Amino acid sequence: MAKLLLLLLLFIFHGVESAPPPHSCDPSNPTTKLYQFCRTDLPISQRARDLVSRLNIDEKISQLGNTAPGIPRLGVPAYEWWSEALHGVAYAGPGIRFNGTVKAATSFPQVILTAASFDSYEWFRIAQVIGKEARGVYNAGQAQGMTFWAPNINIFRDPRWGRGQETPGEDPIMTGTYAVAYVRGLQGDSFDGRKTLSIHLQASACCKHFTAYDLDRWKGITRYVFNAQVSLADLAETYQPPFKKCIEEGRASGIMCAYNRVNGIPSCADPNLLTRTARGLWRFRGYITSDCDAVSIIHDAQGYAKTPEDAVADVLKAGMDVNCGSYLQKHTKSALQQKKVSETDIDRALLNLFSVRIRLGLFNGDPTKLPYGNISPNDVCSPAHQALALEAARNGIVLLKNNLKLLPFSKRSVSSLAVIGPNAHVAKTLLGNYAGPPCKTVTPLDALRSYVKNAVYHNGCDSVACSNAAIDQAVAIARNADHVVLIMGLDQTQEKEDMDRVDLSLPGKQQELITSVANAAKKPVVLVLICGGPVDISFATNNDKIGSIMWAGYPGEAGGIALAEIIFGDHNPGGRLPVTWYPQSFVNVQMTDMRMRSATGYPGRTYKFYKGPKVFEFGHGLSYSTYSYRFKTLGATNLYLNQSKAQLNSDSVRYTLVSEMGEEGCNIAKTKVIVTVENQGEMAGKHPVLMFARHERGGENGKRAEKQLVGFKSIVLSNGEKAEMEFEIGLCEHLSRANEVGVMVVEEGKYFLTVGDSELPLTINV
Repeated sequence: MAKLLLLLLLFIFHGVESAPPPHSCDPSNPTTKLYQFCRTDLPISQRARDLVSRLNIDEKISQLGNTAPGIPRLGVPAYEWWSEALHGVAYAGPGIRFNGTVKAATSFPQVILTAASFDSYEWFRIAQVIGKEARGVYNAGQAQGMTFWAPNINIFRDPRWGRGQETPGEDPIMTGTYAVAYVRGLQGDSFDGRKTLSIHLQASACCKHFTAYDLDRWKGITRYVFNAQVSLADLAETYQPPFKKCIEEGRASGIMCAYNRVNGIPSCADPNLLTRTARGLWRFRGYITSDCDAVSIIHDAQGYAKTPEDAVADVLKAGMDVNCGSYLQKHTKSALQQKKVSETDIDRALLNLFSVRIRLGLFNGDPTKLPYGNISPNDVCSPAHQALALEAARNGIVLLKNNLKLLPFSKRSVSSLAVIGPNAHVAKTLLGNYAGPPCKTVTPLDALRSYVKNAVYHNGCDSVACSNAAIDQAVAIARNADHVVLIMGLDQTQEKEDMDRVDLSLPGKQQELITSVANAAKKPVVLVLICGGPVDISFATNNDKIGSIMWAGYPGEAGGIALAEIIFGDHNPGGRLPVTWYPQSFVNVQMTDMRMRSATGYPGRTYKFYKGPKVFEFGHGLSYSTYSYRFKTLGATNLYLNQSKAQLNSDSVRYTLVSEMGEEGCNIAKTKVIVTVENQGEMAGKHPVLMFARHERGGENGKRAEKQLVGFKSIVLSNGEKAEMEFEIGLCEHLSRANEVGVMVVEEGKYFLTVGDSELPLTINV
């Protein structure tokens, strides 16, 4: 009896060993040996083909939705394709549950702030952690899939876009670089991409939303019906490059096609986009999913397909593989009966789907006994991972203004602090959208109180919308404090998926509150903006009583700590804006106008083409130190392409086609430059160095970019330290532009490479 009681107590206090995560091909099952799809010595394509050949038509069709049922007779468990991991393993999507051993995951800054570090290796490390924690959740038996629908690599084209916060910003090269770093990190690749990933993925990344998707819901126009009219030049130069890099260099195992139409054709029903471009030209090897219910809207909302069966045929023949939703599961059988699709069309999709599941190790027996099987719940929210979340927040926060060096505050001399604003003490706001439950959060107020015990708080507004502001109370608090920190901005009630903004001002009475408090305070105040998209704060930039301004994005679980560290000088800010901040007058531009280049009566978009007033430039960011730059050449500054087929354009400028230069020609057409960077300040700092290029006729006629980011690197320098940074400039990759028909060309003439105020001329002879 005593022995039984002891066993019962052990069961109660220690539980039983958790069941392994769902998988196929258990070696203890004798039928496993009968199936080729279970044989790890065979090529993945052969294994997937064997599995598909064993399915009947109803089983095949059942696998075409994101929630794929199990096939018990073959030992194939149910699988969930939809999980999210934009900036940490998230609970959006049905694939992940935080209801067991793992109750939280590391919540990194929202992508737009992480991008502001301009540090691709940091981006890679963050994605590595997300992939590792995803596998840890799966190994704990709390996940039904290992396919994560991130990153979002659409261009942040319009400042009003509610989902701009999810992206790395407005520059195609930077966005493509982020895509490569994220995909490699999440999937278990090396930073340089040299690891072989044909057998085992740590997790599967999915680059979205393919393509030209950057409007959700604006003035009654929704993404479900929007027809993006995009020129061939803008497609080639702006919208497509991030996806090309994601596939060719990142080797992503997934793509998501978007809701919207592009030039009249739904993205998920466009064979030129999915099959000829992604799979053909870019050699994509993975699965393509629709956005959720994006197949149904092709018939129901857009009227592109006359019947549900036509919609099914359109997407399967275009090259899509799985539908987020149940539309294919409901209508493929009748489409087959009506001979609008063939079983071969279905098999093609299933081969892609099962190949990815095999690459994830889910048909190799118990995943916990395989590569990545040693990742446990203890690896989720580990101290090292939480430290990286803090590092990312520190490195992303951007100091926009710092008149008379108001910041950093002296820890010794600040005896009282007023902390005012609706974003000062709301932990959830720090996370942004597509977040999971964080390991822990510290609000900006609590973090500031760790520096100043006498910190008095008032929210100032009833909410971020600030329809009601307690201005008199906030002013009274401000008058009695040594210093004032206002923590304002936006939250997910103002900008998010399915909600674009209609203006660029701070909501409600926020501006009135800020100005009133600044006028009443003893000393110039600090304004902190927590928001994803840019806001017009010209009133604050021009007000001497607002001494410092910081943009903190949505800084993640450790964002409050990072803010306080920067305000009190324990960290030297170095982030730089990944988007242009436009004035309120920009709302006169139609959000539906997809043109990048300026034209008569149209100012253009992004730092590359926009001609108009700016609140802050792309790449703007201050530091507590000052940095100097000096160019030093390694290679030639006169480059000769020697192209016999050079042509003359309408501007009488000679050019050659990148396609005619070929891979070998493009590899030769490169030069190296060195930039000497010196920290001339008193504080050590991490500093992103941004190199731009411009043609001598840049911005002319709206055809050429005003300038183009061609490289960026981040460096840590002590006070007084200098270092050399090498950049390789490729004519095909960095100095080409798209002509009117979307063909990339390199033009002759003088170009100028710039870093800060330093400039290096570069001459190209065609």
